[in-house]
Amino acid sequence: MHILDIVENSIRAHAKKIEIKIIEEKKKDLLTIEIIDDGKGMDKKTLKNVLDPFFTTKNTRKVGLGLSLLAQSAEESGGSIEIESKPGQETKVKATFGYSHIDRKPLGDIYESLKVLIIANPDINFIYKYQKDNANYHLDTKEIKK
Repeated sequence: MHILDIVENSIRAHAKKIEIKIIEEKKKDLLTIEIIDDGKGMDKKTLKNVLDPFFTTKNTRKVGLGLSLLAQSAEESGGSIEIESKPGQETKVKATFGYSHIDRKPLGDIYESLKVLIIANPDINFIYKYQKDNANYHLDTKEIKK
């Protein structure tokens, strides 16, 4: 659900390209999830407050839990979160988790999540990269649409 929530942020930021990377490194005991978009980006004030659950840029509610819950999940498993963004430039959200940590949340059904995102947002180019040890998988909806 964290992935869907962060990607929804990218969609609201008018991204036309969203990259989702999942890297499982059992030897390093790390799981990394990275979401990169080409949306409108965030200014310094927004970037500074983005992990505060009582901060949101939405007008429909007074809380913004997506990034703060992702950060909490990462930290509970011994990981961390990094967010890079500038107005008019890409936004990059990178969360690392302790792979074998008992408090690490399961990835869930990535196939169904991607399917919903792709079908519901045909004008967005989704790039999905999955790496587990030495195996790699790559999906680019731009290639599929050709």
